[in-house]
Amino acid sequence: MTTRWQAENSADDSKRYIERFDRLAERGVDLHGEARMLDAVVSPASSILDAGCGTGRLGAELARRGHRVTAVDLDPVLVEAARARPELDVHVADLTTFDLGRTFDAAVAAGNVLVFMEPGTERAALQRIWAHLTDGGVFVTGFATDREYTVGMLDEDLAAVGFVLEHRFATWDLRPWRADADWAVTVARKPALLA
Repeated sequence: MTTRWQAENSADDSKRYIERFDRLAERGVDLHGEARMLDAVVSPASSILDAGCGTGRLGAELARRGHRVTAVDLDPVLVEAARARPELDVHVADLTTFDLGRTFDAAVAAGNVLVFMEPGTERAALQRIWAHLTDGGVFVTGFATDREYTVGMLDEDLAAVGFVLEHRFATWDLRPWRADADWAVTVARKPALLA
């Protein structure tokens, strides 16, 4: 199966993506808003699944903050960059079918992961993420709102999988959600089983 990312980007595009973020880091641009937000949502030393990890930038920052991060991506160029970060456990896998054989306290799909999925496969990816979360585990995702996959579609898919929507923000620094926001950051939870 080909994702939107693969259909729209070549290996050279993936290399340019890596170079772009390297230049931003060299200029001192703040690249850690996602990590700060997720760090505030989870307990210290949480196990976190970085679904669609790209270069591992987010996962590496979460690991620096004391979390145990396992990263998954399908793009071989980006996975190679992520594997250069020894603090990450990185796997090449399709988010619609992956099975790591374990669960995590939290999962994150940042940086437009869901809008780069093959149309119609987003729910399958959410089902696999759900399966990798502990009961009560949190899922955080963020993507641009000008894409084919909409916030309304996300809400339908989250509910169908069994997630409970907890919060939505217009930015990673928690600005209030507005219907005309350029970005949507969503926090959902896998309900805890009642004893």
